[in-house]
Amino acid sequence: MARVLVLGASGYVGSHLIPRLVERGHEVRAAGRRPEALAARGWEGVETVRADALDPESLSQAFEGVELVYYLIHSMASGKDFPELDRRAATHVRDAAARAGVGRVIYLGGLQPREAASPHLDSRRETGEVLRAGSVPVTEIRAGIVVGAGSAAFEVIRDLVYHLPAMVTPRWVDSRTQPIALDDLIEYLLRLPETEESGSRIHDVGGPEALRYRDMLTGFARVIGKRLLIVPVPVLTPRLSSYWLNLVTAVPSSVARPLIDGLRHDLVIDPEADLADSIPLPLRTYEEAVRLALEAEHDTEVPARWTEGSFAMRDYRSDVSFYSRGERVERACEADSETVWDVVSSIGGTNGWYYANPLWNLRGILDRMVGGVGRRRGRRHPTELRVGDTLDFWRVVAVEPGRRLTLLAEMRLPGTAVLEFDVLPEAGGSRIVTSAHFHPAGVLGLLYWYALWPIHKRIFAGLADALVKRSLSRMPAQARVAPGSS
Repeated sequence: MARVLVLGASGYVGSHLIPRLVERGHEVRAAGRRPEALAARGWEGVETVRADALDPESLSQAFEGVELVYYLIHSMASGKDFPELDRRAATHVRDAAARAGVGRVIYLGGLQPREAASPHLDSRRETGEVLRAGSVPVTEIRAGIVVGAGSAAFEVIRDLVYHLPAMVTPRWVDSRTQPIALDDLIEYLLRLPETEESGSRIHDVGGPEALRYRDMLTGFARVIGKRLLIVPVPVLTPRLSSYWLNLVTAVPSSVARPLIDGLRHDLVIDPEADLADSIPLPLRTYEEAVRLALEAEHDTEVPARWTEGSFAMRDYRSDVSFYSRGERVERACEADSETVWDVVSSIGGTNGWYYANPLWNLRGILDRMVGGVGRRRGRRHPTELRVGDTLDFWRVVAVEPGRRLTLLAEMRLPGTAVLEFDVLPEAGGSRIVTSAHFHPAGVLGLLYWYALWPIHKRIFAGLADALVKRSLSRMPAQARVAPGSS
């Protein structure tokens, strides 16, 4: 068994690959820009290290003693400059692998069209070329759409089917691709190190069917027992489609836009590069993969904090969007973190919500009117919180004393909502981070979010300011330092 480094360990494929590598007996090192987030996943027998592919000085420790590297990084969500970021990251990793004497790099890219590609697909191809320009052999796997909870393309399909009873769709719904089940892709990645290859190779992987995108939409609808009407029109360009998807799905626009740009192409396996010829697997059909993805969500563990897509935080409902809409507000505070935590952990009940209390009360009344719990439950203790406590129309689902509080909404909503407070110690005080996440369910969920977004934006900003003000009021007068004083 090999000592393996996984770059992009916190990503969609990496987070599923790592436990399977451990099961196979490999010595695994998971690398990411935030090692504390990797450690929080609780992977047994996995070493976590900080490594940023855009910071070459951070790579030396991660590559030390490594025989095999999985390169699962891409910068698609980083904005319009992602091709340049991908190019730099691949260059740094290529050189670090050579210096460390790595035996092999396995890079996960995407299927390529036979004609000119989109910027996203071009960048995935160019990343492979940059990696292969070094001295370390590179095996590039070009995969079709991955069918699994959390895959951006899969989540676009989920949201479209659940949010819209009928769709006016662009011409790209007739483009073809070969979607592959997440488990099948992982199995290919696991078996590759067991194959003897000399030099760099490119392999294509996909499922057993070449499907149009409209077939995938209707196939998903069949699996969940829903009827779906699709009316294609010629006027929706990929760019217009990306704006439309930003309105009707919860998938971040930074991810959806480059993804949609590539959907106008047929993305099917090149028969001469098909990995199934050398690693035969009993591949799942698309609808089998969809069923497996939806069933697998029920087996996920309850996280210790809010995590994008957490099934528990989505009330165990497959019709609630994996991705969330939300607000994040940060405030610096001169009060120490212990004082701030005392304020955060006392929120709600008879203590109130520190800002816009009449609106919180109104929300409770409206909730009671539609059969919800309202604010009548209050809180168990005026200053202490523990997991499972009710807090007005919220429930405490995670608490790290002095550090983080996670609340799950139990009011009536067309979706699920999470409110999270982080208290971070800093020199000269602390930092308060208030994060609100809403996972919409269907078109009503989206309408709810858009209708109340301006109000929520003001409330959560005001709440963060009120937390700072109340924390400062608890400090001894001599401890307060006026801004700019020494």
